[in-house]
Amino acid sequence: MKKNTDSKKEKHKNFKEPAPGSKAGTPAEGAVVGRRAVRELLKSGREIDKIFVRRGEREGSITVIVAEAREAGIPVVEVERAKLDSLSGGANHQGVVAMAAEKEYSTIPDILRVAESRGEAPLIVIADGITDPYNLGTLIRCAEGVGVHGLIIPKRRASGLTPLVSKASAGAIEHLAIAKVPNIAAAIEYLKSQGFWIYAADMGGRAYYETDFSGPAAIVFGNEGEGISRLVLERCDFIVSIPMYGRVGSLNVSTAAAVILAEASRQHHAATGE
Repeated sequence: MKKNTDSKKEKHKNFKEPAPGSKAGTPAEGAVVGRRAVRELLKSGREIDKIFVRRGEREGSITVIVAEAREAGIPVVEVERAKLDSLSGGANHQGVVAMAAEKEYSTIPDILRVAESRGEAPLIVIADGITDPYNLGTLIRCAEGVGVHGLIIPKRRASGLTPLVSKASAGAIEHLAIAKVPNIAAAIEYLKSQGFWIYAADMGGRAYYETDFSGPAAIVFGNEGEGISRLVLERCDFIVSIPMYGRVGSLNVSTAAAVILAEASRQHHAATGE
């Protein structure tokens, strides 16, 4: 039976042709870059204007992307590599760039409902001023992969959900509830009122593998240079650390998050018998 795609095609009329990246290294607004990111975008249900693929490119997952896009009534446009280079801001696009509506942010209550729907104690990540898109993207990928229920980021002085973040997350951004708040300290106070314990990932604390993360928990990770801000750190209940035995004294924030979140998630899933 032929699918009715008229309504899906109609919505594409409201989109404007995307402008190329404004400068080298800056993807066009709304761009989702790379094969894995675009495949996850197609699964997410987020509104997609069109998908650009490199002319003549029909290898590997590109074939699947094209088939799924056409099944969903999403226009697929073949273009030269230069067009993709421009749209992606020079990022490794792997022959495909999708143009999509902006990802909608969630609220903190939305995140709590995600945990409730899974029958699990909430586990939330708070990113306090992470400015590097790659670090934020890999943090999102890690958080979604281990089953974190949501992420909280600040509105100011931090990276937002840019195309570079989407690319670095390998599409995980499509499946994680993310709340943007005006004040991280106030968000922490709200979580405490909901019965949360707040953990700061910082130096000089208890080893992460000796820490009890059971129950509603939020783990704060600070920015690349200065770490967690003083006002936020003062509101945390515990400090957790990764013991370092080598000559390097610290880890990249996304690497540290992967280590700590894996243990926190293990404890949460053990508590639910999974």
